[in-house]
Amino acid sequence: MVDQALAGPRDAPAASVAPLEPHVIVLFGATGDLARRKLLPGVLHLSEAGLLPDYRLVGVATDELDDEEFRNLARRSCEEFARTEVTERCWADVGQRLSYVCTSAGPEALRDVVARHEAELGEMPRRLHYLSIPPGAAGAVVRTLAAAGLVDRSRIVLEKPFGTDLESAVALNATVHEIFREDQVFRIDHFLGKEAAQNILAFRFANGLFEPIWNRDHIDHVQIDVPETLSVADRASFYEQTGAFRDMVVTHLFQILAFMAMEPPTALAPQAIGEEKDKVFRSMRPLDPRRVVRGQYEGYRHHPGVDPHSQTETFVALEVEIDNWRWAGVPFFLRTGKQMAEGARIISIAFREPPKSMFPADSGVGVQGPDHLTFDLADSSRLSLSFYGKRPGPGMKLDKLSLQFALHETGREADVLEAYERLIHDAMVGDHTLFNTAQGIERLWEISTPLLEDPPQVLPYWSGSWGPATVDELIAPRSWRLPFRRAWRAPET
Repeated sequence: MVDQALAGPRDAPAASVAPLEPHVIVLFGATGDLARRKLLPGVLHLSEAGLLPDYRLVGVATDELDDEEFRNLARRSCEEFARTEVTERCWADVGQRLSYVCTSAGPEALRDVVARHEAELGEMPRRLHYLSIPPGAAGAVVRTLAAAGLVDRSRIVLEKPFGTDLESAVALNATVHEIFREDQVFRIDHFLGKEAAQNILAFRFANGLFEPIWNRDHIDHVQIDVPETLSVADRASFYEQTGAFRDMVVTHLFQILAFMAMEPPTALAPQAIGEEKDKVFRSMRPLDPRRVVRGQYEGYRHHPGVDPHSQTETFVALEVEIDNWRWAGVPFFLRTGKQMAEGARIISIAFREPPKSMFPADSGVGVQGPDHLTFDLADSSRLSLSFYGKRPGPGMKLDKLSLQFALHETGREADVLEAYERLIHDAMVGDHTLFNTAQGIERLWEISTPLLEDPPQVLPYWSGSWGPATVDELIAPRSWRLPFRRAWRAPET
């Protein structure tokens, strides 16, 4: 039976930072790679920044460790991956808050450790359960939490992937909903936790210059491009069951697309923003496999754990159509892949070109493509608006120019939270703004069904390239923005 007690308001304004009450954080998968690289260092940084309340963290995993061994593991992780130096003073505070429970000890042991920490914190502290585990293990974990009596006053964070198709996503949501209400569930997407992704909302809805032209009358097409240079050698067996589409597109790129395409929400609040994102997903047409390119880098099949005849894609590019009043007829082109020429995370909006009849044929107008507005979603968080301007001198010669902004120009880089840090904090506050809903996830798997049931042939591509050659045919007569013709301006020293 679902526990009816829940901490905090159902729809707290996203613009406010609510004071946090004491928390017990239960981290499942506490010895795994994500916990070591992101979550434990993230908790350390939040603590150092004064953004955490009084808290205790209970690590849970299959490894046979005691409290001191887990503290040593956590310290080594923070020393290797934290953004700031791990001082003795800092670790003395954090280390004493950590404890560990092996999964083999059962729900009773977990209940007893959490109860001890809650007694130390006093009153009725909140609980945050972070499931840094494969989705197949989620059912066992939520049942463990129920058996341990840890559902009350709690929120639960789920890592992607949220299923592998519509059927599995529905089953996963049903399993979680047996124990937790939807407003207790936080499905995490670290792309949405990035400062640059959230700046899309500020840029669109706070500036009268751009919102009037954010539609099919002025925008020709949109590109969301996330190439990666990494291989999958160290997790090939996982990737063989997932592939680039399930790993990146459904979970990350579609979510960024929703921020780009959504209508203005009625308020800067989780429910209002979630409703507008879900409207975008409902407006997306089912994917056409004929408008999808799948690729696999040469050498992928030689990785341990990979089928020598594997048809798993390490690259995917596709066209998405949004069938609503604002975006009808505007194609969205998405591309991502492993072992590509460079790593980047960009959104590029190409504006429609004006008539050019007044300019002489050799003026250069239009030669370098349409005007673009480009968001760089990497940690540097940059933005560029390109346009044509007159070249100094006699005659009418035009060059492509740009206005650029970068995060470092604000002088507030130190205030930026890493994506996982922000999302951990938001989950503790109870702010769903940057998290996915069950309804939205299921709709995305629904529109993906035609592609999953009838995927196009996987095409080979060389490591260090931009994918199979047919990717250019997908976007023709347009062109991919990456690689950029002009480099971003370097920061002034």
